[in-house]
Amino acid sequence: MQKHLNALFSALVARATIDPPASSQPFFLDGRQCGWVSADVPALLRAGPARLVAHGTGWALATDTTTDAGLAYLATSLREQGRLRGWRGELLDVPDLSGAVLSVIERAAVRPLGIATRAVHLNAWTPTGELWIAQRALDKSTDPGMWDTLVGGLVSATESDALALERESWEEAGLPAACLKDAVSMGEYCVRRILPEGYQVEWVGVTDVVVPSDVTPCNQDGEVAQIRTASTDEVIDMIGRDMFTLEAALAMGLSFVQRGWLAAEVMAPVVQRPA
Repeated sequence: MQKHLNALFSALVARATIDPPASSQPFFLDGRQCGWVSADVPALLRAGPARLVAHGTGWALATDTTTDAGLAYLATSLREQGRLRGWRGELLDVPDLSGAVLSVIERAAVRPLGIATRAVHLNAWTPTGELWIAQRALDKSTDPGMWDTLVGGLVSATESDALALERESWEEAGLPAACLKDAVSMGEYCVRRILPEGYQVEWVGVTDVVVPSDVTPCNQDGEVAQIRTASTDEVIDMIGRDMFTLEAALAMGLSFVQRGWLAAEVMAPVVQRPA
C-alpha cells in the first residue's frame, strides 16, 4: 500500500506547492509582507480613502483611516468592480509571513490579495476503521459536488482552531462538542496554488476522531449534499480518481502518515514552512 500511496500523494503535494504567479507582486501592511497582489488588482485600487501604492517591489495599503477600515474599503471596492468571487460577510485574519495577525478582511478578498488563511479539517473514523466522508453541495462556489472530509472550513477572525473545529463540526455534521473530546491532532499542512481569483496560501490544521457507533452525522447548514461512510480502500481509490478536494486529500494524508501507510517525507514539502 505504501508504495502506491507515496506515488499518489507525491502528485498531490506537487499540486499544493506552487509559487505565486510571476505577474503577482508582494502585498505589504505597515512594512510587513502579508500577501501577493494579483496583476490586475492595483489598477482597481489606486484612488479613494484607501488605495494601493508602490512599495519597493510590491504594493502597500495607504489609508486615511485605520488599517481595518482601509482593508474593508479595498474589499468593498473590489466587490463593486466585479472582481470578487462571492461575498460572505465574514472576516478573516490577515497575518504576515510569520503568522502574526496584522488586521482583518472580508473573506472574499483574500485570494486577489494573496493573503494566507487558516482552515480546519476533521478525519472522522468509525469504530470499525471506515471514514465518514461528505459530498459538497452542488451549488457551492468552490469545488461543487466534490467529496470532502466530514468536516472542513476556514477559521474566522479572532477564532481559535479548536473553536472553529467545534463550530464546523456542528454546522457540517451535527456533531456535538462531546464527540470531539478524544480528538487527536495530526498536525498541519499548507496549500499554495494559483486559483482563478488569485493566489491561495492556506494553513490547515488536521484532527482525527473516532465517532461513536451510536452517532450518525447529519448536515445542519445545507452545504453538504450527502454524508456516508467509505472503506479506506474506497477512499484511496476516490483520491486517485480526483474525486476529493485537494485540501481533503492532504488532510487524509496526514492521518495516513500517522498510521504508517504513507511515508512522512512525501508530505514534508507541505508540512514545512517555506524558507
